[in-house]
Amino acid sequence: MDLFSRSWTALRTAVAELPDEDFARPSGCTGWLVRDLVCHLIIDAQDVLITLVTPAGTEPTRDAVSYWTIAEAPTCDDPLDALTVRLATAYEEPRLLKFHLDDVGSAAGRAAGLADPALRVGTRDEVLTAGDYLHAYVLEWTLHHLDLIAHLPDAAEPPAEGLARSRELLEKIAGAAFPPSFSDKDVLLIGTGRRAPAGTEQTELGELTAKLPLVLG
Repeated sequence: MDLFSRSWTALRTAVAELPDEDFARPSGCTGWLVRDLVCHLIIDAQDVLITLVTPAGTEPTRDAVSYWTIAEAPTCDDPLDALTVRLATAYEEPRLLKFHLDDVGSAAGRAAGLADPALRVGTRDEVLTAGDYLHAYVLEWTLHHLDLIAHLPDAAEPPAEGLARSRELLEKIAGAAFPPSFSDKDVLLIGTGRRAPAGTEQTELGELTAKLPLVLG
């Protein structure tokens, strides 16, 4: 629960500190500008709030690892992605995006801090404990923090402990460990297809290459 809070606070702080001109720069999400990614984070925060107040009365069907599914590579014509871009454009000014993310994001953070880790919650037609759900979101926040700063070299990076925990989750999803020589950041970027492995990295990956990229849905 604490790591969820630290990862989420770091991401929201990174957004809050961006100068206005950075919102028009590309993000690490293909086809999205930084402003589009921030709009997606607002929707994510809403999802967290909704899930934490949607109790379930049945046994969990997923945990922090199985919450994630391997999806097809995203396409530029996905209607939900297109909607996110239109919503982001409608904000017109970066300060409005910042305000909405701070408003809804702070509420999501407070709700997470108050949640009983053993509480069963429902989302996407599945049941998880609140603890597993928030654990899964550490990976979401960490990947999107990397997306946010992909072309912003002066922006702060995600917390080291969030990177380490996200690597652990990704390796469990992959069912295999990445080479120890890879940094946590490189594991997340290469493992999810956010960057291609270099020649030596490709060699070190060996048979794991056949499983990549892991497009998480």
